[in-house]
Amino acid sequence: MRLLQAKKGPGFTETAPIQSDSPPGLACYTTRYAGRTLDLTLFAFTRALDVIAGELWSRRKLRRQSAGRWSALEDAVSRLTDPAVFALSSGLIMWTWIYLPSRLPRSYNKWIGSAAAVDPRLIEALQRCRTGELSYGQDTGQAPLLGALCDDYDWPRSWGDPAISVPFPCEIVHMGTGSSCEFHALSRFAQSFRWAMATYFPLNILLVLRNPNVKALRRAFISSSRSSAFLGAFITLFYYGVCLARTRLGPRLLGKDVKSRQCIDGGICVGIGCALCGWSILLESAGRRKDIGLFVAPRALATLLPRRYSLDKQWRETAVFSASTAVVFTCVLEDKERVRGVLGNVLGSVLLP
Repeated sequence: MRLLQAKKGPGFTETAPIQSDSPPGLACYTTRYAGRTLDLTLFAFTRALDVIAGELWSRRKLRRQSAGRWSALEDAVSRLTDPAVFALSSGLIMWTWIYLPSRLPRSYNKWIGSAAAVDPRLIEALQRCRTGELSYGQDTGQAPLLGALCDDYDWPRSWGDPAISVPFPCEIVHMGTGSSCEFHALSRFAQSFRWAMATYFPLNILLVLRNPNVKALRRAFISSSRSSAFLGAFITLFYYGVCLARTRLGPRLLGKDVKSRQCIDGGICVGIGCALCGWSILLESAGRRKDIGLFVAPRALATLLPRRYSLDKQWRETAVFSASTAVVFTCVLEDKERVRGVLGNVLGSVLLP
């Protein structure tokens, strides 16, 4: 860890003049920050938590089954834990992508933006609704933001004026697919499925080339289709969750007055979309669910922590990484099957004779 943390980089150093009136480049000091290895530490930490929780739950299951007291509820918890971890993690990441994008790595922001295929002006409008900068029923100078978007799609410019349109029509969210929320959801699924297939299928075909045959080709197509359906459903559920809150259910439950509309577009609609989208993981196989969930969880935790912090607190991160690694390595040596997914196989081949 010290070797990794010793590397300097522009994102973790800051140069400033000692005195505010000093000429640029003179009498400056450099402050170093920690946090370079945070993603690695959180990866180890979540794996250690998974090992500990899995071991405790396994012992409970064995004890309850031997006593004949294992219930249907406990069986459901066993099956739904991995999907719930993914749903919670991905929901947190999507919320951060909308409202706090600076907390996500640049590559993450770029990939999610490419998959979502949404006009950045719409995202900015939702952000301004949350901060109150864009306020329904009031002229706060925000009309040009969505007004320009309306011009691009040949919609009435008044749709984008929050002083006139309370709220702005859901058709703006649909990005030119019409007024129907359900048709928009279907079109999003089709668009996202094609986009994902263009990525997954060539990758699976490369694996088939090692030993080409009809059975392997069929398996590659099914695997690609399943993963593409998962990603397509993820994006569809997010957008339809937004529409449910804005158009279908939100106004019925919360009201149609200006205050309720502001509240819905100020966070509730995005929150519903975030809560729904991750459950698309149920379309994936059980084996893939745990790998994807454990891959996303540390990235969700990273959104709750600063990307860099004071160097004198770096020992805390090092201690967490060391303890987490000790847990995982000990478990591999005692029971390799307890470390789930690809990591368990890799560590088992490295650590075991």
